[in-house]
Amino acid sequence: MFDFFSKKTDASMGKNTVPVLPQELYSDKGLNLADVIAPSAVKVNAKFLNIGEKVVRSFFVTSYPSTLSDNWLSPLINLDKVFDIAIYVHPVDTAAIMKKFERKVAEVQSQINTREQKGFVRDPMLETAYRDLEELRDRLQQVQEKMFDVGLYISLYADSEVELSKAEAEIKSMLESRLIYVRPALFQQEEAFQSIIPVNQDQLLVTKKINSEPLSSFFPFVSFDLTSDRGILYGINRHNSSLILFDRFSLENYNSVTFAKSGSGKSYATKLEILRSLMFDVDVIVIDPEREYESMASAVGGRYFNISLNSEHHINPFDLPIPREDESSADVLRANIIALVGLFRIMLGGLSPEEDALVDRAIAETYALKDITPDSDFSAIEAPLLSDFEMVLAGMKGTENILVKLTKYTRGSWSGFINQPSNVDINRKFIVFSVRDMEDDLKPVAMYLVTHFIWNAIRRTLRKRLLVVDEAWWMMKSEDTAAFLYSLAKRGRKYFLGIATITQDVDDFLKSPYGRPIITNSSIQILLKQSPTAIAALQDAFTLTDEEKYLLLESGVGEGIFFAGVKHAAIRVIASYTEDQIITSDPSQLLAIKKAKRELVDAEGRA
Repeated sequence: MFDFFSKKTDASMGKNTVPVLPQELYSDKGLNLADVIAPSAVKVNAKFLNIGEKVVRSFFVTSYPSTLSDNWLSPLINLDKVFDIAIYVHPVDTAAIMKKFERKVAEVQSQINTREQKGFVRDPMLETAYRDLEELRDRLQQVQEKMFDVGLYISLYADSEVELSKAEAEIKSMLESRLIYVRPALFQQEEAFQSIIPVNQDQLLVTKKINSEPLSSFFPFVSFDLTSDRGILYGINRHNSSLILFDRFSLENYNSVTFAKSGSGKSYATKLEILRSLMFDVDVIVIDPEREYESMASAVGGRYFNISLNSEHHINPFDLPIPREDESSADVLRANIIALVGLFRIMLGGLSPEEDALVDRAIAETYALKDITPDSDFSAIEAPLLSDFEMVLAGMKGTENILVKLTKYTRGSWSGFINQPSNVDINRKFIVFSVRDMEDDLKPVAMYLVTHFIWNAIRRTLRKRLLVVDEAWWMMKSEDTAAFLYSLAKRGRKYFLGIATITQDVDDFLKSPYGRPIITNSSIQILLKQSPTAIAALQDAFTLTDEEKYLLLESGVGEGIFFAGVKHAAIRVIASYTEDQIITSDPSQLLAIKKAKRELVDAEGRA
């Protein structure tokens, strides 16, 4: 195939035919499979081939153990190396093999009889071989088994000979530990490589006779399973069509990150996980920047809060949670003051060190104004409002600049958003906070405020919960909001809380100093279809192979890679018809559902 100018041998005559001339190569204008897959140039050496910038060495298996376990090829196939495997199965005529079996059985039986006549000690290996031969011969006669000549060949790719030798040693060690021995095809590298490429030509013919039962263990399509005895269905393993069942609460932390381009199915996959988690007694809270979860909240009996300047739902940032048994009131008050300083940094567009200290002191005095001290009972307090904080600041020196910025939140157009007592109750299994109608400038403030409110509520009672932060890149735009999200990811496990971080803006997320730490603190990572502009950053962050990179670029909607701990697999997200009707955000589907509802109402009205 590659050595076009070598002489062809006529096997029937035993003589060399006329060399193939260059013009004859192009006499047929059509392309066949070999033309398509052939490399542009190949350099043949005794121990390897040079194909472009790659070094390739081919091997064949010379010996197998007496018994082969199921999936014995699995560790090799799942090895993080670039290689090709070819398995040739040549059927053997049963009648011909039966004659050989009869002779072999007679030889073994003769050896056993000879040893008995001479009074030698019984040879267990010889007797075992005789029983195995007799049993196999019976099964062949009863057509329960067939015999095959089986050849197993491997081509290993590397960037250099040194790297190739290391990979070879690793594969040999792995196989020889299972009593499977391989040898390089010395001086036959070209024939071995042509045997392994998908043209179905076994030019090596290095085979071993194997019957049907052990041959079935050669089935090569195996990969890592992500199937456990508990958890929810995330999707189908695209390698082997097994189910990816997993429980995020069984890992060292309960967090996840999902990266995908717009329209690739990230929100769909998240809604599916939420719907299935609710059936396993998990409380779910969602921060929804695009109002995608409203219909789902209605369908499952949850609560939906629209956080905006004109909303009737309000959250007071000065609210204090009731301390847990392992916490003191002083610790809770101090933590809340620190969180409020971060909130004011976002609201006021940053603070100088002097202003930071003034704000910190003013918050403590605002609480003191309402008789709230480290020794107070937080279950019987009236939390101060932002206007109280403004009043305290007005009585302090050096706060003029802060007061000017704060006015729009207390008396300006944004006063209805934050300067109100809290009237939000999240005592339901499924809660959605929507910030879609909030102005873009205020979205980071709103997401920080909502997240802080949720965190305080979560700390009151210990329950299995999942907090979904959709379009998390909004929070990564500010260092304070990003730092707060990272602190939730680190501390959530203590309160049985999992954080699901979802974003389509990979660059903004990874550019944040807290982006990679959030990924590191997430035991589950889901990468769906990616855009070419983002794939390089993802490949670096997740140490993806080139094959995984191209898989993400070429995946369809709802397809990608699912990482759980040290395992990962290609995934396809699937949903039942009922689930799809509840969670879909496809505009065409939503219009069809609304139309069907209208027709049903009209039909009932006519009836």
